[in-house]
Amino acid sequence: MNVLIVHAHNEPGSFTAAMKNLAVVVLSEEGHEVRVSDLYAQRFNPVASAADFGSRANQEYLVYALEQRHNLQNATLAEDIQAELEKLQWADLVIFSFPIYWFGMPAILKGWIDRVFVSGLCYGGRRIYDRGGLKGKRAMLAFTLGGQSHMFGKGCVHGEIETLLRPIQQGMLAYVGLEVLPPFIAYHVPYISETERWDYLTSYGEHLLTLDAREPLVFPSLDDFDTALRPRSDGARGASESPECLP
Repeated sequence: MNVLIVHAHNEPGSFTAAMKNLAVVVLSEEGHEVRVSDLYAQRFNPVASAADFGSRANQEYLVYALEQRHNLQNATLAEDIQAELEKLQWADLVIFSFPIYWFGMPAILKGWIDRVFVSGLCYGGRRIYDRGGLKGKRAMLAFTLGGQSHMFGKGCVHGEIETLLRPIQQGMLAYVGLEVLPPFIAYHVPYISETERWDYLTSYGEHLLTLDAREPLVFPSLDDFDTALRPRSDGARGASESPECLP
């Protein structure tokens, strides 16, 4: 299996980096080929702009997704985007390694998504969810956060962790066709003991060794929607639309 780890932490000595390093060792020892995109070390540019394109379909007005398609077809994407896109196409599994900042991913990682999930290849039109351009590949989040586990859940102070992760796991990963595996979460990392950190690393190693046994998360299938992407009532193909999701 080809594994790409997209790592976003600005401190090489961080616990998040230790998780990334462990993943490289564990997966390599299992016979997998592993590549790492260390975004801070690479000084990856997270800003999506006109500078990403060597040619323009419209010189007067920038529609980023349309220019992605145009430059994909003409092989004129910026070199750093093309390099990451080639890694993404090579990978069977993509692990996103990062700390949670403000209920989301670090800006540099969001910028990687913005620039590398190229329209016309990863998504576009009805090329979404189980028909997305990255269908057949898997993805997983492996992240740290400062909050304690009891702070997340139904009725808890921060709400359910699934709600926090939905913009990433559904809105980014599943949207482009990736099969999303359950995440690995290390809670309260800045404040726990050395022993607890080693326990987390042991658990993460076991998590990585049992990926094939883990059921992927469930996200929409386009088979359950009509050509306008309205839900089919009662799950019946071709039935009338349900009103709940109508604009």
